[in-house]
Amino acid sequence: MSVGIWERKLLNTTRGVFEIFIKGEGRPVCVAHHYSVFNQTGDYFAESLTNANRVFLVNLRETGNSEEAKEPYQLSMLETIFDLEAIREELELDEWGFAGHSTGGMLGVIYGIYFSNRLSFNLIVGAAAREYMTFSKDCIYNSNHPKFFRMQELNETLKCSDLTLDKRNALKTERTKLSLYEPENYDALFSRDIIKGISAIRMDFFNREVQVYDVTKKLELISCPTLIICGRYDVQCPVKYSIEMHDGIANSKLVIFEKSNHYPFLEEAERFKKEYKLFIKEYLQ
Repeated sequence: MSVGIWERKLLNTTRGVFEIFIKGEGRPVCVAHHYSVFNQTGDYFAESLTNANRVFLVNLRETGNSEEAKEPYQLSMLETIFDLEAIREELELDEWGFAGHSTGGMLGVIYGIYFSNRLSFNLIVGAAAREYMTFSKDCIYNSNHPKFFRMQELNETLKCSDLTLDKRNALKTERTKLSLYEPENYDALFSRDIIKGISAIRMDFFNREVQVYDVTKKLELISCPTLIICGRYDVQCPVKYSIEMHDGIANSKLVIFEKSNHYPFLEEAERFKKEYKLFIKEYLQ
C-alpha cells in the first residue's frame, strides 16, 4: 500500500544543515528516532500522527543528508536535543510538540527535562528513563531473554553495507517480528511502502551511552503535558519503565495497550488514535 510522499527540506540552522520531512496539518509536532534514517516515504509512527498534526520528521546528525558529527559527543542524546531546538528556531516556531517511539521516546524524555517550556506536549511510546536491559529479564536485550542472541545477531548483521536488498529486508522483517504481540500479523501491519535505514555510527554511540543512561531523578523537571504509551508485552522497553516514567512526571497520563508489544500505534491502531485524541482534548484544549 502506498502513502503520500513527505515534503523534503534542508534547513540551514545555527548548528548545521538538517534534513527534515513534512506532512499533515494542525498543531506542529517533531518526530525523531535516535538512529533511524528517514526519507520521503516517511515513517510508520510519524504517519500515525499526520491526521491531527503538521509533522516534522527529522534526520538527526549523521543520518540522511543531515550534518555530520565533527566530534563524537555530538551524537549524544543531549546534543541531539540542542540540534532539535536549532531546527525549531529555524522553523520560527515558538513551541512544538515532540513525539518519540523507542529510542525516540528516550529523546523525548531528555527534551522534556531541559526544554519543557518549548514543548506544547510530549508523546513517549515504548521508551524508558534509564537503562532498561540489565535488570529486566523481560527485555530482549537482556542476555537471559530467550531471543537475546538472535536479536543481537540481527542488529549486527544489519549494520553491514554489502547486504543485498532482499537479504536486508528479510532480516529487518525477522527482527520486527520479535517485537510484535502477534508476529503472524506482520504483513498486514507493515503493508505500506515505507522504507528507512539505520545509522550504524549513531547506533554504536547509543549502545555505549545507554549503559550510563539514567535520568529518573530528573523526571520531575518535565512540566509539559506528557502522554506515555506502552504495550503490555513490550520486549524492548518493558512496561515497568513506562510506569516508572508516569510515576515521576507529574503532568502525565499513562495508557497500557493490552494486545501490543513494541508497536501499539500499529498493533492497536484505532485505540492509539482514540487515546491520542483524548489526550489532546484533556490536556491541550
